[in-house]
Amino acid sequence: MQKTSVFLLFLMAPLLVLFLVVKGLSAAAQPLIIPTESIKNEITVLKQDTEIMGAALFQLATTIQKQQQVFVQQDEKITELAGVSSEQKQLSDDIYEQKILKILGPARHAYLSDFTEIKIFDLDELGYKGCIAKVKLFDPTAFRVVLARDTLGKLETTSSAAKRYNAVLAINGGGFYTEDRNGIKYAQLIGNTVIDGKLLEPFNAYPGDLFFAGINKKGQVIGTIPQRQEDITALDPYQGVSFVPVLLKEGKKLPITKEWQITKQPRTLIGKYANDDLIMIVVDGRQDDWSLGVTLERLQDKLLELGVKDAYNLDGGGSSVMYYNGTILNRPSDGKERNVVNSILILR
Repeated sequence: MQKTSVFLLFLMAPLLVLFLVVKGLSAAAQPLIIPTESIKNEITVLKQDTEIMGAALFQLATTIQKQQQVFVQQDEKITELAGVSSEQKQLSDDIYEQKILKILGPARHAYLSDFTEIKIFDLDELGYKGCIAKVKLFDPTAFRVVLARDTLGKLETTSSAAKRYNAVLAINGGGFYTEDRNGIKYAQLIGNTVIDGKLLEPFNAYPGDLFFAGINKKGQVIGTIPQRQEDITALDPYQGVSFVPVLLKEGKKLPITKEWQITKQPRTLIGKYANDDLIMIVVDGRQDDWSLGVTLERLQDKLLELGVKDAYNLDGGGSSVMYYNGTILNRPSDGKERNVVNSILILR
């Protein structure tokens, strides 16, 4: 009986082992059973989150589209306002121009090119006569300071320099004096002269009251009484010359010495209007039957009457001359042109 039981147990052992293995696998597989109900809930939540995100993205896209429309409208408005502003500026400039032309009277000569517009007027006052040139620079390169014979130390008439450069308008420029250098006459520039943005000689502040005036690289009239080279450099100069004194600054008369207040002489000056138009004036003098000349004080008052904002007195006396289109418009006091160290030209 006992043997039989052992034998049966031996026979059933494989089955028992198989039972235990299956039982173990069943237990191990229990965690792998997929919780379908939980997954359904997760999917539902994910779907809801996706819908919320989609709605948010749609709202963002709508907002961006509206902002783009606003930006486009604002850009169109800015462009429109800029156009209106430009038109208003043009209207303002036209009104200012007409006002100045009314003061100056009828033009004696007129010239127009892609580079410049020039109008010449007669100046006929009690005791003195002369010429006024009003110049619009469309291109700064039309304005040139030219050395006599293009060489330091030389002298030349303004009309000769103008013809060499085929200029339409020219006046004499800055101050100078002559001296003997090794038996040769040398014309020395006074102060500081700039041509094509370069200072021709080392900076010179002597005697301390000389101005530097001309145009910057934008074609605007500039001027200062420099005490150091940086004072000139700060103006971004393109062309310029030196002499004395400054007559007007920002529409106000500057003090001048007593001698200049009472002495009548031929004069040459350069200045500007509020719209940056250039004004060049030459006054004849020393001719009892034509023009006695003018004091600088009286000339200051005339400039204010003409609406000029800034003005600088250039070399005068026998040097004063205005050339236009092949002709000398004024009557130089020497009876003919005087040779000068440099000239200011307006090119065609």
